[in-house]
Amino acid sequence: MARIELKLAHSYKARPQQDSDYALLPLDMTFDDGGAYALLGPSGCGKTTMLNIMSGLLVPSHGQVLFDGRDVTRASPQERNIAQVFQFPVIYDTMTVAENLAFPLKNRKVPEAKIRERVGKIAEMLEMSGQLDQRAANLAADAKQKISLGRGLVREDVAAVLFDEPLTVIDPHLKWQLRRKLKQIHHELKLTLIYVTHDQVEALTFADQVVVMTRGRAVQVGTPDALFERPRHAFVGHFIGSPGMNFLPAQVQGGALQVAGMQWAAPRPLPAGALSLGVRPEYLAVVDAGAPGALPCAVQRVQDLGTHQMLTAQIDGQQLKARCTSDAALPAVGQTVWLQVLGEHTCFYQNEELLA
Repeated sequence: MARIELKLAHSYKARPQQDSDYALLPLDMTFDDGGAYALLGPSGCGKTTMLNIMSGLLVPSHGQVLFDGRDVTRASPQERNIAQVFQFPVIYDTMTVAENLAFPLKNRKVPEAKIRERVGKIAEMLEMSGQLDQRAANLAADAKQKISLGRGLVREDVAAVLFDEPLTVIDPHLKWQLRRKLKQIHHELKLTLIYVTHDQVEALTFADQVVVMTRGRAVQVGTPDALFERPRHAFVGHFIGSPGMNFLPAQVQGGALQVAGMQWAAPRPLPAGALSLGVRPEYLAVVDAGAPGALPCAVQRVQDLGTHQMLTAQIDGQQLKARCTSDAALPAVGQTVWLQVLGEHTCFYQNEELLA
């Protein structure tokens, strides 16, 4: 396994002039040996570019890549000793499952006894022990992708295993099983795993540390809990959560906080001027009329989702969503509901950055 350091920027243009010319804006990031990481963000944010730079498929236009302190910026994937699992299965249809899993080891002249042991272990982890003698051509797409995963995991000496949205072709009901299996494999094998996805559920359930990216920037690196409770950038608040964080424009003047025509004493020292108040739907409580830190909102919609109700309301053209218990008595559409926006989980942002 390896400790991977990225000190670089990348542009696909020969002479980048502005931020929008860069696929990856300047970054300085470290992936610790044996860690499980996810690169999370929307399409086009730079996560696959970062993964391909780590693997050696792409040379950064600026800066360097270090593996355990060794400069590997221009080294090939083979020289870096990494394994990469792609979005679609990369296997040999004419081979059996066992032969596919063994192929990376045979190429490296690993003894036969060791190959059988390792293939058996990985097949058991992926619940494919009963399919080892089947030809890959006869298997379903999800089984073929499990073989691809196994080929990435079968080598013990690999510096890192890189996954580029590997569950895209997997049926939804099997994705949960495979994510759980990858997590189990990480704990057992202690490999450095880096996983690219645009699906926050995949990222948050797989990784110990999640790198949230947007427009070529890594805006926050943290645990799933930190990303949910204290998003350091407004984009993280929007992107993490279902639905994402509610945001309201606010003003601070003379120690008073003004939000949607209401004014309260600022809950803590805040800089004067324009801010954004952020609160997650899970922490937006329905309270009695006139409660301190609450806003009167017009109910637009109430959705019963079984385990909870989703309340959508509006104030001053701003929409708010509150996640309420399934048995809560909520006002009808068109009526007024008071929502508590100030509390211990409320965040404040200036220029989209979280105020400490």
